[in-house]
Amino acid sequence: MDFRRGRKREEPEINLIPFIDVLLVVLIFLMVSTTYSKFTELQITLPTAEAEKQAEKPFEINVTVDAKGNYTVNNTPVAFTSVAGLAQDMKNAARTPEGQVVASPVIIVNADQFAMHQMVINVLEAARVAGYDKLTFAAQTGAAK
Repeated sequence: MDFRRGRKREEPEINLIPFIDVLLVVLIFLMVSTTYSKFTELQITLPTAEAEKQAEKPFEINVTVDAKGNYTVNNTPVAFTSVAGLAQDMKNAARTPEGQVVASPVIIVNADQFAMHQMVINVLEAARVAGYDKLTFAAQTGAAK
């Protein structure tokens, strides 16, 4: 080792010519071994989806049950005397403004959270007696009055 001061070190020399030679050999290999073909275009049939459109909104009967024990059918108060009476009120509500009877309306049971369960069961029983099998439930949340 030479520990003398003042002597300059030689800078390392980087020779790029062998690196370029290797790259050219790899490039020539890729060009010779790769086959190229040209596709004009691919014929693809994309899937389509169609659904039947509903002609109109289904006829709905809104039966409301509140916490005080009152029933309303389509916003009309109804005095509950029996399940058969409630079924008759539901049948009367199933008439269109032109007077036609709707065969299978959707019954929406809208019950207050504080309403007794028996009142909702009465509505279900009345729908069964009236011959309506399409039922939907909604719940009202709020303070009891």
